Amino acid sequence: MAILGKMNPLKVVKTVDFGVYLDGGSDGEILLPTRYVPENCQVGDILSVFIYTDSEDRLIATNIKPYAMVGEFACLEVEAINEVGAFLDCGLMKQLLVPFREQRAKMQEGGRYPVFIYVDFESKRITASAKLEKFIDASHPELETGQQVDLMIYKKTDLGWKAIVNQQYSGVIYKNEVFQSLEIGQNLKGFVKQIREDDKIDLMLQKPGFEKIDDFSVKLLDLLKESDGFLLLTDKSPADEIYSRFGISKKTFKKAVGDLYKKRVILLEENGIRLSKI
Repeated sequence: MAILGKMNPLKVVKTVDFGVYLDGGSDGEILLPTRYVPENCQVGDILSVFIYTDSEDRLIATNIKPYAMVGEFACLEVEAINEVGAFLDCGLMKQLLVPFREQRAKMQEGGRYPVFIYVDFESKRITASAKLEKFIDASHPELETGQQVDLMIYKKTDLGWKAIVNQQYSGVIYKNEVFQSLEIGQNLKGFVKQIREDDKIDLMLQKPGFEKIDDFSVKLLDLLKESDGFLLLTDKSPADEIYSRFGISKKTFKKAVGDLYKKRVILLEENGIRLSKI
C-alpha cells in the first residue's frame, strides 16, 4: 500500500508510452508520468516517489519532493484563490488547497502562511489547515532542558514568538531574550530553556548556561588573535553594538569577558580588550 502525501519506495512493474507504472500494493498500479521517469529506468527498479492525487482523484507519482509532506508544518505562499479556498505553492504542479473553513483569517494571494498538511478524511485529498493548534501535540513533551531543537516561527504575541518545535510541539521564545530579527515562517535552530509544570515549553535561541559562554569565549579569543590582540569593545559598550558585532546579548558578552579575565587570558583596558601575553 502506498502512503498518500509521503515519499514511497515503489517498484516499477510496467513501462508504457506515457511513463511507467509502479506497484502500489492494495492501491493497484500507480502512474509515474514520463517527465518524472529517470533515464535508463527498467522494470524491477525501486524508485523513491511522492504520492498524491490528480485532478480526477487518481493516485499519481512524482519524483519531485514537495516543500512539505503530510504530517508536517510549513509556511507556504498562496498562488490562487477561488470559491472553495486558497491554493498554496507546495513545489508540485498541483497546488495545495486550504478550504475556507481551515483558514484563521481570509488568506490573500501572494501571502505566506504557516499551515499543517494532512489527508482530509472525507475527500481523501491532501489538504492544508492554518488552524495549527488542532495539530500541535499538547501531551507531555519528550524533550530535555538544554536540548537543541528545530523551530519554525508561526506567530508573534505580546510575550514574544511562538514556534513549532521538532514538527510536533509548540513553544515560546520571550521577546526580551530575542537578539536577532525573526519572521513568520522562519526555520532555525533553538534550545529548550525549560519544560514548565503545565507542560508548556520555554525556548531560547542561544545555548543556555555555561555552554553558551564557553562557545563565545573561544570565538572571542579567535577574534582577538585576528585583530592583532585588541578589540575596541568593553563590557560597557552599548548592547546593540555588541549584538551587531557578535549576535549575542550584552549579558552573555560580559560573562564571557569576565570568565577570560579571571583566567588571565585577557586584559581589560579603558577603551577595549587586549589579549594577555602571559
